[in-house]
This record gives sequence, C-alpha cells and structure tokens, in this order.
Amino acid sequence: MKATENKELNILKTVFGYNEFRHSQQDIIQRLVNGEDAVVLMPTGGGKSLCYQIPAMLRPGVGIIVSPLIALMQDQVSALLQLGVKAAFLNSTLDAATARKIEQQLGAGELDLLYVAPERLMTESFLNLLDRSPLALFAIDEAHCVSQWGHDFRPEYIQLSVLHQRYPQVPRIALTATADETTRVEIIQRLGLEHAELYVSSFDRPNICYRLSQNQGNARDALLRFILNEHETDAGIVYCLSRNKVDQTAEWLNKKGLKALPYHAGMPASERQHHQHRFLNEDNIIIVATIAFGMGIDKPDVRFVAHLNLPKSIEAYYQETGRAGRDGLPATAWMMYGLQDVITLKQMMESSAADEKHKRVERHKLDSMLGFSELTSCRRQALLKYFGDHLDQACGNCDTCLTPVETWDATVVAQKALSCVHRTGQRFGVNYLSDVLLGKDNERIKSFAHDKLGVYGIGSELNARQWRDIFRQLIARNLLTVDIQGHGGLRLTEQCRSVLRGEQALMLRKELKQEKNTARNRKQKPGINESNKYLWEALRDCRKKLSEQLDVPPYVIFHDATLMEMLQRQPQNRQQFSRISGVGEHKLEAYADEFLQVIQTHAEKEKRCLTVSDTVEETLKLFKQGMSIDDISKHRSLKLSTIYAHLAEKIEQGVLPLNEVVDIDEKKIKLIQDEILNLDEQDRAKLKPVYDALDGLFDYDLLRCVRASLVSG
Repeated sequence: MKATENKELNILKTVFGYNEFRHSQQDIIQRLVNGEDAVVLMPTGGGKSLCYQIPAMLRPGVGIIVSPLIALMQDQVSALLQLGVKAAFLNSTLDAATARKIEQQLGAGELDLLYVAPERLMTESFLNLLDRSPLALFAIDEAHCVSQWGHDFRPEYIQLSVLHQRYPQVPRIALTATADETTRVEIIQRLGLEHAELYVSSFDRPNICYRLSQNQGNARDALLRFILNEHETDAGIVYCLSRNKVDQTAEWLNKKGLKALPYHAGMPASERQHHQHRFLNEDNIIIVATIAFGMGIDKPDVRFVAHLNLPKSIEAYYQETGRAGRDGLPATAWMMYGLQDVITLKQMMESSAADEKHKRVERHKLDSMLGFSELTSCRRQALLKYFGDHLDQACGNCDTCLTPVETWDATVVAQKALSCVHRTGQRFGVNYLSDVLLGKDNERIKSFAHDKLGVYGIGSELNARQWRDIFRQLIARNLLTVDIQGHGGLRLTEQCRSVLRGEQALMLRKELKQEKNTARNRKQKPGINESNKYLWEALRDCRKKLSEQLDVPPYVIFHDATLMEMLQRQPQNRQQFSRISGVGEHKLEAYADEFLQVIQTHAEKEKRCLTVSDTVEETLKLFKQGMSIDDISKHRSLKLSTIYAHLAEKIEQGVLPLNEVVDIDEKKIKLIQDEILNLDEQDRAKLKPVYDALDGLFDYDLLRCVRASLVSG
C-alpha cells in the first residue's frame, strides 16, 4: 500500500504540480487502483477529475471516461496533453481518419485516457472494440444525468449499467457535483453500484458570495451596475430563461461597452461554437445564455454567474453558480428574480409531456428554490442543508449575512391580500388584485362589481410594487398558489387558514429600495495592488501569448491561482519555479524560462524605478536643507528641468507647498490653473497647450509645478 501511495503522490507532483491531495481524493484513487468501485460527490472545482485520471495512469490499460458534452472532452484532453499525459477523445467533431487512428491507439493500449460520449460508447461496434482493448477503468462523469428526477436527465445514461455486466472485472467510478439524496440512490441503483464506496465531500464553495434580490422592474440596469461596479474586466456568465431575452440582453450589454456574446440552442451550431471558443480563449468575455450553456465548461476564472430569472430547482442553481470561481479565488453568484419567473416556470412545467408523478417532483423543487430565494437567514447554510451537508455558523459571505434582512409583522397586510383573493373568486392575477386593494377606478373592476366589495380600497397604505412583493412572498410561503390553467390566477392553500383567522403571526422581508448609484467601484483581485499590478498583467500577457501559439485556452497553460503564486513568490530560477503549485515536470520544461524572464524583466524595471525614487528623495533633502534649485542642479550634475520635475512630484504628493518652489503671485497662479482646467482631461497631461494658450509667458518648469499643485489640492 505504501508503494502505491508513493506512486500516486509522485504523479500528483510531477505531472499535475500539486503537493498534496484534497478531500477524499487519495482514498478514492487507492480504491480504484485496487480494482474496486466508487461513487463520488464532490463540489465543482474540488478535483473530481484527478480521482480517475491518476488511477487510469497507474493501472494497466486505458481509462474510458464517459462524458456527456463535446466541450468538456476537448477541454479536458487539451489540459492533459499540456501535462504530457497520453489522452484523446472520440466524438463527432473528428474526421474518419483521425477517429480510426485513435481507435487503433485504444486497441494497442497506447492511451492513458479516452473520453467518449455515452451514445458512442453504447454502440455495438464500440463495445466490440472495447472487448479487444486493455481497460484500466470506467469513469462516468456528470453521473446525475442518470436520474429521471434530476435536472439534466439523459436517457442514454441508463444503459451504462451494461458496463458492469460486460466487464465485471473493470472498476467503475461515478462522479457528480450535484445530487440530493434521491438522486444519489438512483445513481447507485441504475448503474449497479450497490457495492461501491460512497464518498461525499462538503458541497460548500466558500469563495462564492451568494447574492439574490427581487426584480423591481429594473433587472437589466441592476445587472449593468453590478458588472461595472464589481466585475468590469472579468469573465462571467449571465443566465436568462428565454432565447429572446438572451439575444436582447447580450445586445444591450454590448451597447453599454461590455463584450457580451449570446448562446442558445436556436443559434447555428457554428456560431455557438465560435462564441464558446471566444469565451474560453479571451479575457473579460461575458456569455449571455440559456441553461444550454456551461455544463462541462472547465474555465476556472469565471468571476461571476448572474441569473436574470429564477432557476427551476436548487440543483440547477447550485450547478450553474458552481461555474464561478473554480480556481478557488473570490467569485459572485448574483441573481434577480420576480413573481413572473414563478408563473412562467410553472406554465412550462404544466405544459411539459411529463407524467403527473414527475410534475409533482418538479413543483416541489421549484417551491424549494422559491423558498431559498425568500430566505432571511444564511443562504449558504440552507443551500448545504438541501444537499444533506451542514454548516455550524452563518457563512458571512452571502447577502443575508453581509446585509441582514429586516423583517416586519405583515399579518394584517397578508390578511388583506388573502381576503382579496377569496372575495374576488380565486381567479385573478397579482396586478388585478393589487388594483382592487388600491381602489383603482377602472372599467374591469366595475364590470365584475368588485368596487362594491369590502376589500376594495383597503390596501392604500402600500403601492402597487409593494403589493407585488407581498403576493410573491405569500406564494413563496405556500399560502397562495398560482393556478396555471386559470391563466395565472391566485388560489388559497390550506396553510393560509391560520393566518386569515389571526392564529399565526406572519413576519415577511422588508424590501429595501435598490441603489441607483452607477458610480464604478472597481475591485482589485485579492493580492493585487498598485505595486504588483504591472507584473500581474505581464504574467497574464505571457500566458496569453503562449495560449495563442498553442491554440489552447489561457487557463490550460496555468490557472490564475498559479499566476498569483508566481506574483507573490517571484521565483528566480527553475528550482524555485518548480515549487509553484500547478507546475509539473512537463510545464516546468515547457514554460519556466518564459515566465522567469517576465519576472526578471519586472524586477529590473522596479530597480530602475527605485533608483529614480531615491534620486527624487535626494533632491528633496537638499532643497529642505536650504540649497537653491540652481545649486542643486550643479551639485547633482542634473538638468534644471530634472530638478523641477523632482520638486513637482513632491508638490503633487502634498509634501511641498507650491509657493516654496516658485516665486509667483496668486493672480498668475490662478490664471495658469484656469487655463489648465479649461483643457480636456486628456490634454492636461501635456504642457504645450497651456504654454501656447498663455503665449509663452511662463516657462515649462513653472507650468509643471502649478499643474502638480492642482493634483495635490
């Protein structure tokens, strides 16, 4: 066993560049190496792929990885080839000659890993090929696709139980980041994994900040403010419910100066692939998409995932938000939702071809998602609890923790809303009910004689938007339900009786008015500051250049987390570079010299800047000792203009007052300052326009000092 452990750790370090295993990785790897099965639930970014990649490299034969998406296969294989691992994929993007060559490599045992879609795997011709090939293991990725109760059911996954029947000696591993208790049971049963060891890691993604708010009719503007204020130069994903909304949102974000690309099933496949390629390979691209996008995308530096509509389940929400911050660095899951989302989703569910049993499950999942959205307690605790996980204390990194929700006793207001639903016949929607409560004078209300009811006009203490909030929260609490077949009319539930009778007090969220401030508050990435941001950009530029040469996404070269460690440690030689997390032997050989050169060049620049800084301090010291500017110039053998530039820098920093450096009266100072301020901001950096505008009355050294005084003031 000890020898096996050493081999695993050796591969982890020399190939993948990591010093230690995380979660249950080592136990899982040992189990597979020993020929036993495993079921693995591990959060996105938790290192699931290592659990089958390392055993496939250690065991004789080829590891067959069942993957549902072409993008995922290509992404994984690109990354493995960069590590020097013998990996390939078989899918519809390959020409016949390339596919034949890979099949020959499979039969000859020349591959460590082969990625294949379940549809191809289950063909008789491919199974016959497997019969003649040495097999190390089967890994079934995205195993939740086997569940008919899950959010991403794929019928072909059910057939994968044949693997155990046909190849009983080949170990299997099923992996997913998203599965509640019901889905776990179904994975085990359908894949015949009753004797497999179950490994459940924590579902917590502590680097993600969860933030949800209610759509008050300005969701698109709120999204723009969020991106500009917090993620203006970052990659992100924006999810919308409909294709039309995807197209409109992407177009609008582009008009606002951001780089946004649409992605949905209604687009030509070539255009979708082009947009996905740009997202993976370029910086600060925003993909606006339906839920058709993202599964299998391994881009680690997605800094935000935004939802403009309510997802249909907590599983879907967890998986979609899990595409943010896979590198472990801070990321944001931002969502804005409204009552219309609930109505639309329920209409979609009721009109689906699913049987009543499935529809009941879907309704329950949507109700759970809506309840999660309306929480007043820690969101992370509730999210983890849904998956059977536990967090002892509130997380401090979600909206309800960062800005605790105010609640108020809404019992009387709720009674008015519920009474209005009852008195009007339980067949009207929110807008109509709000109009009745507000006592609106319109023909529709009069035609039903609802202006004669006791509930007419009893809700004037709230406005229409506030009544929408009340109705939404009553639906979330299951005190009202939406009658989809009745065109969105609201109906009372059995649970509302205790509130109507006054037997139960009802505390609801106090909705805060959303800020309209559009000022930008750009956040630097943690660990990056004014002193090292130029090196950070230089390292990113180096990575970008290499990725373009090799036609792979930048993160395949190195993750942001690896670049961050380079930034902090600034290795000076190959030995030091090899100690950076994420640098294995292959990448050390391929990239060390390029990045070491960048770090060395930056260090030399810093040294030169430091020398300049030292010389400025020397000028200041002599000036404060009483030496004249002319004398300093002669003493230091520097031009007069250089000494003035040094002193102007100190004026700008507020260290020296202007009148100590130049002998000029206030009127003339004001004249020069006004002329500088009249210029465009871009032109203020130049002295010639000021010099010309003042007919050359003042020399450049004087103008430089006066301009510096404007900055300091």
